Amino acid sequence: MGLEENIPDSIILTTVDYVVNWSRKSSMWPFGFGLACCAIEMIATFAAHFDLARFGMEVMRPSPRQADLMIVAGRVSNKMAPVVKRLYDQMPNPKWVISMGACASCGGIFNNYAILQGVDRIIPVDIYIPGCPPRPEQLIDGIVRLHKKVMTESVKDKRETQPQRIVSKKG
Repeated sequence: MGLEENIPDSIILTTVDYVVNWSRKSSMWPFGFGLACCAIEMIATFAAHFDLARFGMEVMRPSPRQADLMIVAGRVSNKMAPVVKRLYDQMPNPKWVISMGACASCGGIFNNYAILQGVDRIIPVDIYIPGCPPRPEQLIDGIVRLHKKVMTESVKDKRETQPQRIVSKKG
């Protein structure tokens, strides 16, 4: 004798947050932005051996307007940074970003004037995947971690976040 006996068979008990987050998690459409050797590993992740179709991600979207997950794979040059920012801005909300590889996350071994020292300086990053280049299993782990993060979000608290710029004062 419990509460379950008093509930009719046609009623489903859940929260709006759970349903919305479950649908967002189960239908992420990736926009791959391969810039260097990490792109080969990203492409391998979408091959039949690793089968990202089980996550609902079987096709890379050709346009940022059709995607809600940007995977930045490889080094971002300073010339390419405005393009990455523009493509991110064209994605519909809610949107997420995975930074794949050491070069995308912190510039990697390229500590010079031509390479952006982390894509998080221009767009907000949700998941960082280390490695040079990271294996497809690491990208799958990053996607699973992003799914867990999406499931903890609240629908009413989802706002557009802007990347924080660190400005140092000389003097």
